[in-house]
Amino acid sequence: MNAGLKHWKEAATLILVAGQRLGVNSLSTPGIARSQSPVKPEGQPRVPHPFDYDVLLLKRSSKSGFMPNAYVFPGGMVDSSDFSSEWLDVFRAFTNSPNFGLRSVQQPPETRPPIFATDRLKLGSPIPGEVAFRICALRETFEECGVLLFVSKKEELSLLNSIQDRRATDEVKHYKVNEICSDELNKWRTLVNQNPSNFIRMCKELEVLPNIWALHEWANWMTPEGQYGVKRFDTAFFMCCLEERPNALQDQKEIQHLQWSTPLEILRSFRARDLWIPPPQFYELSRMWRFPSLSNLNAFARRRGADGCERWLPVIFLQDDSYISVLPGDQLYPSNSSEATKVETNGENQKGSKSALHRFLISDPYCPELQVNIMPKYNHTLPLIGPVDSTTLV
Repeated sequence: MNAGLKHWKEAATLILVAGQRLGVNSLSTPGIARSQSPVKPEGQPRVPHPFDYDVLLLKRSSKSGFMPNAYVFPGGMVDSSDFSSEWLDVFRAFTNSPNFGLRSVQQPPETRPPIFATDRLKLGSPIPGEVAFRICALRETFEECGVLLFVSKKEELSLLNSIQDRRATDEVKHYKVNEICSDELNKWRTLVNQNPSNFIRMCKELEVLPNIWALHEWANWMTPEGQYGVKRFDTAFFMCCLEERPNALQDQKEIQHLQWSTPLEILRSFRARDLWIPPPQFYELSRMWRFPSLSNLNAFARRRGADGCERWLPVIFLQDDSYISVLPGDQLYPSNSSEATKVETNGENQKGSKSALHRFLISDPYCPELQVNIMPKYNHTLPLIGPVDSTTLV
């Protein structure tokens, strides 16, 4: 943990996506989400759309001090136990590999977001940030909805060989979810919710490893000043694609409801005011809109994850009864946005420009307008902008 941060708490989020039917295999890698025919869990056909996968969203409690009632991806604040040296024992077979066998990120170190670039050894932890934040995302997902992604200790040697041979395949073939007795999982979920350090104890006693290798680096969002209360987070976003939808159950404390839906269904429900999603979720779901095939999304996330990402701290330009949320690359984005992220403006020069645009225009919290004409960095993709009542992708 980085206790030296002035304004933000470090956190991790998992964008968890899964095929819509169980047991249909059409991808080359066991355990990753496959391309399937769209069928609702209860057996009723869906409204036709191009997506063959769903995204997990959790509704935050109305009593939450941060974004109450919002639908978000699983995740939460990092705990000191995520950086505990006890993880060296759990990952003993992998400690001789850089970052415990995670793929090397090609992004130049001087441009890496601080959440990943910070030297954790200097802060007293032998656990690399890229490992600890994946542990955090997996732990929080388990706490909030009971989904546990793991690798059995019995498969360590096979996994280690896969990592060492990855130059040829560029892929690790181990994606297991919840293959443990439900009573045992429920017991440990309660214990981990009581004390996050019990996640380490659970892994030791059940002889499993958190599947950090299944999580691909996707984005890094920071909370702007004064938008959602006092709390502000520096959050690492990861993507994980599963072959089958795992059983999930809300914790009835932080989470009131959970749902699996396609990106397009979520965006439609948002526009219809059936649910509210924060701007980062809106942006990332709009990116995913470009990938109706989960096979393609998985391939893109896996390949692109090694390119790194850019830290995005939105800067807010206030207007009379609306605001503009400006992201890096926009013509208005300040050269130094490390602290002040809210600016009063009369808006005279905020509209109609043909210069670099990377922003939200928000006059209605349910109808943000994205304006983007920049080239994304690190081989990422732009959000798809268009009417969500259309199934045509452009």
